[in-house]
Formats: sequence, structure tokens, C-alpha cells
Amino acid sequence: MTGTILSILMLAGILLTGGGIYALVKKRDTRRGWLMLVAGLVMFANVAIMAMPVS
Repeated sequence: MTGTILSILMLAGILLTGGGIYALVKKRDTRRGWLMLVAGLVMFANVAIMAMPVS
């Protein structure tokens, strides 16, 4: 179950980051673009924290 959740979080992070770049470059919507980029980075940080081995 954890692998599925991590996979979904990674896909969401990729889509949010790509959407943020698209909003910044093509649509010139800076507020929404930066918020999407930050949300994507938070998703990647969550995956990194959850994937760390526990000793």
C-alpha cells in the first residue's frame, strides 16, 4: 500500500511542477504558477521523507 501512495504522490508532484512551469511561461499567471511549483516540491519532499529507511 505504501508503494502505491508514493507512486501517486510522485505523479502528483510531476504534474504540479509541470503545470506550474506551464502557468509561469505560457499563461503568465505568476501566483498560480509559483503555488503549483511549491506544492510539487512539497510532494517530492513528502516522498523523500516517507521513502527513508527506518533503523
